[in-house]
Amino acid sequence: MKVEIYRIQLTHLRNSEYCMFVSQLVVIFLKFDAELLHLKKSFDRLVALLPDLDKVRAQEQGSIYSNLVSDLNIQRTRIFVALVKQVKNLEKSGIASFATHVNLLNGLLDKHGRDIATANYNSKTKRLNDFLNDTTSSDEISAAISGLNLSLLVDELRNANNEFASKYIVRIENDTEIEAVDTHAIRTETDKALLDFFNAFEFCSVEYDELDYKTPALKLNEHISHYKTELKARETRRKNGKDTSTEAPIAPKA
Repeated sequence: MKVEIYRIQLTHLRNSEYCMFVSQLVVIFLKFDAELLHLKKSFDRLVALLPDLDKVRAQEQGSIYSNLVSDLNIQRTRIFVALVKQVKNLEKSGIASFATHVNLLNGLLDKHGRDIATANYNSKTKRLNDFLNDTTSSDEISAAISGLNLSLLVDELRNANNEFASKYIVRIENDTEIEAVDTHAIRTETDKALLDFFNAFEFCSVEYDELDYKTPALKLNEHISHYKTELKARETRRKNGKDTSTEAPIAPKA
């Protein structure tokens, strides 16, 4: 009995989704006897590409950490700039009861520099650490921060800087472990292996009519249909002007 394997626009899948799609498809078909179905050669060719897809997945994970580090750097920069502006605004207010506190914080900012936000990653981390350490170096400075209602900004700056430092180390470790790969070449080769496998599946279902190709086809098509549905929904959201760039990768159907 001839069966049809659904096709999907593979180029529309993000790298992380693509790796997941192929890996899940392989897992599904591993439950069937590829040799009995005369599909061992085409299936083994696809399985042989999984290590390369793992490299793509690892490289993609490294990109995720790079984006996270960049976002955290922007966050700590914005908080520091907001803190500097708030001190300046309080100074401009001319409120006498704020004067002593403002003078102390201006001295602190003069010491560490208001240009911290323009420093590179490592320099910014150290300078912010030095600045934050000084915010608790004396009771007078602690009182100034509290008295000007700046405790929340200082705490958020400390959290953002610590989180940045932590994720930056992880990113560096990942970068040293991850092998640079040609994602386009790997995906192109995998696309061909997938198409060959699908074509062989359909051909064999006619050539060996006495064998059961319908059951594995149903499982594969269910998997493929899930991705086709999600991609269609994404395209609809895009056409409606909704941001799709920050969406999480498509998760395999449970």
